[in-house]
Amino acid sequence: MTGIKLRAGLRGYMVAAVVAGAMAPCQALADQGGVSFYVPGLFGSFAASPLVPGWSLATIYYHTSVEASGALAAAKQVEIGRLNPRNVPVNLSLDLNLTGRADIVFASPQYVFEQKILGGQFALSMLAAYGRNAATLDGTLTASAGPLTVTRQGSISDSVTAFTDVFPQASLRWNAGVHNLMVYTTTNVRVGSYERTRLANTGLGFNGWDSGLGYTYLDPAKGHEFSATFGVTYNNVNHDTGYQNGVDYHLDVAAAQFLNKQFYVGAVGYAYNQFTDDKGAPAFVQDPKSRVFGIGPQLGYLFEAAPGVAGLLAVKGYYEFESHYRAEGWNVWLTLNLSPAAPTEQKSAPARRPQWK
Repeated sequence: MTGIKLRAGLRGYMVAAVVAGAMAPCQALADQGGVSFYVPGLFGSFAASPLVPGWSLATIYYHTSVEASGALAAAKQVEIGRLNPRNVPVNLSLDLNLTGRADIVFASPQYVFEQKILGGQFALSMLAAYGRNAATLDGTLTASAGPLTVTRQGSISDSVTAFTDVFPQASLRWNAGVHNLMVYTTTNVRVGSYERTRLANTGLGFNGWDSGLGYTYLDPAKGHEFSATFGVTYNNVNHDTGYQNGVDYHLDVAAAQFLNKQFYVGAVGYAYNQFTDDKGAPAFVQDPKSRVFGIGPQLGYLFEAAPGVAGLLAVKGYYEFESHYRAEGWNVWLTLNLSPAAPTEQKSAPARRPQWK
């Protein structure tokens, strides 16, 4: 595996991964009741790798299929106004199932500046997306308070095909030999389709802010790569529902091995949890803090899309487990990224100690 030359297209993988930071609205169950602004898995391999200055474009297809039951499914009925036991002590008999599915296609142009800021490489991106989000809630819920009893039985289905919110993002990267660091921050502009009484939405209905730190170990000679990205998300109140997601933290990890100059394979995983409880959750929800873990494979193919343009076609998937107050299932990310090709490599200079730059 020695002697592998990693082209700019490989580094350009981070364009697609960072752009995917706006994917929070792509989740299948709107904005609250176990769904976060941040989507676990949006960062992956080469998270902090340096990029080539100039314009790039990432196009991503994202699919997720999830299920939930019990208190979380009941909380969705409360959210859309079908049941309102928020401030009344109740006894609940839950036999509910919630399923969700989203198919989103989105694109994001990104510009990487040549001029350094704080010694690092500065990049800006803006994401826009369009797709279908669908959810179904079925079963029986019985709520009682004193002499009063309310029973809801049957099925509720909803779907919407529309634009999501728009998501600007900024990042800074530093490089020292095989070691790379990155910081990022992102938020949303609320222009997506959102209605409080819908079970499925493509807009969030509130503003969120997510920031974090990433590290990438990348050894071109041996074809080894490892990345880890940690972030924290703060969510504003949804004024339509009075609900506010708690502050969460998330860790995305990925490892890859190049088989030759063009193909790599590897594994990905994530952990998502909340520091604080959600505010505005129904009284019957115990411990309203979301948690989920995911793991799966990845592979990628580097190619020359055109003279001076490097291409990357990559796919990764996650199987979720150990979830709490959050729908659980699986998701797939298919990315096509086009970015400037790396400048022609010059003859190697004498070895010296790496410097952060």
